Amino acid sequence: MTNLVTLTIDGVQVEVPEGTLVVDAAKKVGIDIPVFCYHPKMEPVGMCRMCLVELGRPMIDRSTGKPILEEDGTPKIQFSPKLETACTTPVTQGLVVIGASDRVKEAREDILEFLLTSHPLDCPICDKGGECPLQNLTMEFGPSKSRFVYSDKKHMEKHVPLGDLIFLDRERCIQCARCVRFQDLIADDPVIGFYNRGRSLEIETHSEPGFNSYWSGNTTDICPVGALTTADFRFSARPWELQTAASICTHCPVGCNLTLNIRREAVSGGNTVVKRIMPRQNEDVNELWICDKGRFGYHFASNNIDHDDNKRIKEPLIRQDGKLVATSWDNALQIVTEKLGTSGKNLFTLAGGRLSNEDFYNLGTLTEKLGGKKALYSTMGGGENTRKFGLPEGSTLSDLGEGDVVLVVGSDLEEEAPLWWLRVKQASQRGANLIVLNTRETKLNRHANHFIKFDFGAATALIVAMTSVIKQATKQRQNLPESIQSLLNDQSVQDVAKEFAQAKNAIIFYGSDGMGLRDTEALSQACVNMLVESKHVGRPNNGLIGVWQHANDQGAWEIDWKTSHHLEDDIQNAEVLYIVAADPEGDDPAFQPAFGGDKFVIVQELFLTQTARLADIVLPAQSWIEREGSYTSGERRVQRFYPALSATTVPPKQESSPGTRHSPVLLSLKPELEGPQADYSIPAFIAERMGIDGLVSISASRVFDQLASKVPVFKDLDYQKLAETREQNPIVGRDDLYYGGTGYANKQGLGVQLPLTTEETTPEIPVIKDATLPKLGMMAFPITRLYDQGTTLVHSKLLETRIGESYVIVNAYDAGRIKVDNGDMVRIRFSETGTTVAVKAMISKELPERVLLIPRSFGIPINSPAIIELKREE
Repeated sequence: MTNLVTLTIDGVQVEVPEGTLVVDAAKKVGIDIPVFCYHPKMEPVGMCRMCLVELGRPMIDRSTGKPILEEDGTPKIQFSPKLETACTTPVTQGLVVIGASDRVKEAREDILEFLLTSHPLDCPICDKGGECPLQNLTMEFGPSKSRFVYSDKKHMEKHVPLGDLIFLDRERCIQCARCVRFQDLIADDPVIGFYNRGRSLEIETHSEPGFNSYWSGNTTDICPVGALTTADFRFSARPWELQTAASICTHCPVGCNLTLNIRREAVSGGNTVVKRIMPRQNEDVNELWICDKGRFGYHFASNNIDHDDNKRIKEPLIRQDGKLVATSWDNALQIVTEKLGTSGKNLFTLAGGRLSNEDFYNLGTLTEKLGGKKALYSTMGGGENTRKFGLPEGSTLSDLGEGDVVLVVGSDLEEEAPLWWLRVKQASQRGANLIVLNTRETKLNRHANHFIKFDFGAATALIVAMTSVIKQATKQRQNLPESIQSLLNDQSVQDVAKEFAQAKNAIIFYGSDGMGLRDTEALSQACVNMLVESKHVGRPNNGLIGVWQHANDQGAWEIDWKTSHHLEDDIQNAEVLYIVAADPEGDDPAFQPAFGGDKFVIVQELFLTQTARLADIVLPAQSWIEREGSYTSGERRVQRFYPALSATTVPPKQESSPGTRHSPVLLSLKPELEGPQADYSIPAFIAERMGIDGLVSISASRVFDQLASKVPVFKDLDYQKLAETREQNPIVGRDDLYYGGTGYANKQGLGVQLPLTTEETTPEIPVIKDATLPKLGMMAFPITRLYDQGTTLVHSKLLETRIGESYVIVNAYDAGRIKVDNGDMVRIRFSETGTTVAVKAMISKELPERVLLIPRSFGIPINSPAIIELKREE
């Protein structure tokens, strides 16, 4: 147990853990000690001296080792002759801190005067105006007059692009080094640094392209002045003009907490628009950080998006004479209900993981009541295992450290779920044993205690081998495939297996790097077997986490949606096909023949995707920023998001009462529908017209209540519980922008982790196939890249250059054989489907012969390992 220390700060007594810094102890009792260079998430450096305070320590009798007492019995305090930095000084028993004396105030005034000697007087036009710590602290502590001449100020080039996302104003920089230290210590991307010395000191980028990091936007949050600004917000708005809405990131399964800054403006036609995305503190999820994809990839959700033929769908479309034309909601729903009335039992519903829990519930309920089939659109399986053996209540990656093990298998974690990469790295730095198993090296390897490189397709075999080591069952080993027998003789495999078994707590992240649906199902089962065998299930901070491809895949599994092994057949055999938030034809043109015949295709989407272009009816859906709902993260944490923008609708009359647990109740019985509708509402509209009871269309919270009453793990949850918060450390907020940066405190809900299912489950033996490469041709394996060409990212003009064009990674041997150099065009032919595509080649010396890597969602149809032919494109 941590020892507690008692000290006094400006007359207030406070008790904090031993080792706490004075500046953090003061924050706990609401006393702000100003800082510039210090940040509670980074090690202190004491550079800016803004936190100078008077420190007094009890005088100790050397002969007895006890404090010398005053006449009144209190310890005699001896103050240091010089002021000391509160950000570098740990607390000690009986310490007395004075931060409000004339001596301290004078020192702060001197520091500010010194900083302002080289700082431009451009507050009226500065992008940081309104949330600038230097401006605020100057008003509170700064001198009324300056002894320095304005013409002597250092003038440097302004608005220098460090990259395509971040701009630098050199004159404003106060050299606190927060940005440099963040990129070095937290992001592990030391791509910016200081150049020159003295008054000529400035920040520069070391990378090509400039500021090449997934984490660059965080530097603008923690910059205490307007030196670093983002490309989307600079000269765009003032903080006091902005309204806020709490939300959840939809780009990956982490579930990062966001704050959306919105404003109604003339330049956008009088509409309310999102001006920027900011992090919202949740120490169990994303702490104070978000990746650049979550920060800059929100443009797809705007109701004003107008990118040529990729506009948001704003009204229903119906096919007439071979073309999709606009129609009314009344007409579209009438046709849909007529088709479902005659063919509902032959309905197949396919939904993507972008949907919320409420959407999945209503959509699934409608499908079941009609007697149809449903499937989750995903190329990664194993959700039955994460539902039963995932992280239970009380789990948080922040608790992992000495004596714990984190095993990452088949996942390039920073590309697939960046904040998990960040938090796993931090767990390793706290002493956790990090084991990485993959076919190739990734950035996570820098922090791994062990890295085992396995052959493509051998992930499941490796986990089975480790489980066999844990079992120490010689007889069972004799029946294992030859590939596993060879792994058992590998000393590194034996070592990591034993360390995993002996761990205090153990968590496994499994992904889909180089794998397809069946591969990931087998891998997840193998991981469960190892967790069960080593008794690392059912306890906090123990279990299995799927690195899913979408934000709410885990939520879909929890609500009993599953993937299909025969998706093409399911599409082919359906009479009515209902596709929501999925684009199978766009992902793989081989699906197109399955859409043929007399089937009736309903697509519910944001954009006119390739699948939507094949539909008979297209129903426009609201984006996540236009409605409310909840997502379930890969850690099985249910989190609520709130509406930020109004969809293009004519709102019916509303009535609400304070203190109710539900959203406003719509009084109009049959309001005329216009514009996009929430994904949970549309199935309810259909059900109402068909006379099917039980589906709610007007309130996400009421849909969630129904979900909670039907799905046991959601029992006792409601929107009020999801909105509960507690004090988090460090304590950050909008009143004090210098301590934690301009991120937002969390006042809208930290989420609730689901309990594990009570079903008794016996571990199954996974299907193990020896990985063999083809004798003729090559084998292409799918991988994931953070910046892809998916529907929710291609509309971000800010990230356009980061996404780039389609490419494949070719091994050096085969590239030499067909005389292909880096950047040359190659043509790929998929042997099974005959599909061909021409793309740019990137050469890798690390890949084995006959192996090629293809990023998913880059316009190349690959979801599973596939045999291909590769030729140079003339």
